[in-house]
Amino acid sequence: MTDRRTANSDLDIVVVLDGEPAPYRLSVRERGWPVELLVHTEETWNAFVDREVPLRSSPLMSMCAGGTLLFDTDGVGARLKARAEALVAAGPAPMPEAEVEDRRYALTDLLDDLTSCTDPGELLFISTEIARRTAELALVVHNSWNGAAKWLARRLDEVAPGLAVRLHGAVRQALDGRTEPLVAVVDEVLDQAGGRLWAGYRRSGKP
Repeated sequence: MTDRRTANSDLDIVVVLDGEPAPYRLSVRERGWPVELLVHTEETWNAFVDREVPLRSSPLMSMCAGGTLLFDTDGVGARLKARAEALVAAGPAPMPEAEVEDRRYALTDLLDDLTSCTDPGELLFISTEIARRTAELALVVHNSWNGAAKWLARRLDEVAPGLAVRLHGAVRQALDGRTEPLVAVVDEVLDQAGGRLWAGYRRSGKP
């Protein structure tokens, strides 16, 4: 229903029942259109969202906040949509500093791998992993909700316009052996989060 739909976009429909057989998920084709039915009770909807929100990404929350309420017989749909909209507007809780450091450390380590890599296969996966982690760190810097695959790019466009395009171009150059542009983009995002981190990084394991 958005201007970003493609020929293969499916239709996500959240259905709220008052009991069994919810919750379940079902994929069907109706009139040639792929449809994802996400069937919940009010309780399971809240439980799923409550579990996803601390992970900084809740597809169920997002589709209800941005979707259209088709019909609502008892007010449950309006209530869940209002909660979803409020959660989206509030944004995720700030990420703990230790987790930000973990992400800085991982990217720093990947940059070392990138600049010394000579194997084309390794270079492919190092570069794409760097792009994903850089995008996710940028979302953390802007305290934005995370996303996966196409939704990672869309979330990034909302808070850092042009960064996804720059990462794309830099990855293409890295795959051709020119890693400097990718390093520059990553360092730009890292600097916003506190810079590179490697020496002195320490984490204790469980006994």
